[in-house]
Amino acid sequence: MSLASRIADSGNRNFIKELWDRVHALPGGTRIFSRAIGLAAPYTSTIGAHVEVLRRGHAEVTLRDRKAVRNHIQCVHAIALANLAELAGNVAVAYSLPGDARFIVAGMRLDYKKKARGTIRATCDCPVPETSARHEYEVEVHMFDESGQEVTTAWLRTLVGSKKERG
Repeated sequence: MSLASRIADSGNRNFIKELWDRVHALPGGTRIFSRAIGLAAPYTSTIGAHVEVLRRGHAEVTLRDRKAVRNHIQCVHAIALANLAELAGNVAVAYSLPGDARFIVAGMRLDYKKKARGTIRATCDCPVPETSARHEYEVEVHMFDESGQEVTTAWLRTLVGSKKERG
């Protein structure tokens, strides 16, 4: 069974929370977790981001600046930043969900403030769903360069609902 299938079929368990709590303090644990997320969501792995901090309602994820994520003007590509925003927002939400809940991003808006160069840190402080009742949340992600200047802000329209709900 694939990791994505295990996450989807985890019953009333929060697989993301359990995995992070189990591995993050181990040597290389945050890298193991980041790789596991990439296996579950292969497109996410294309940017090679690293989940460094994860707790209820909060995530911090970094993206190293390298050729694979740059555009023709040698800054981090807009779509790499969008991917980073989605990853940071999604792990923050996923970690915070009740065990019987699931989510999906239904929309996304980004404001690119300046060229992104160097390592980019995405931070997310998100709403914490207390139940799996169907509800829409706005998840805001801020991305900063190494000097601390904000390069991008993203807003994810995230739908949370019960794992038992289909459709």
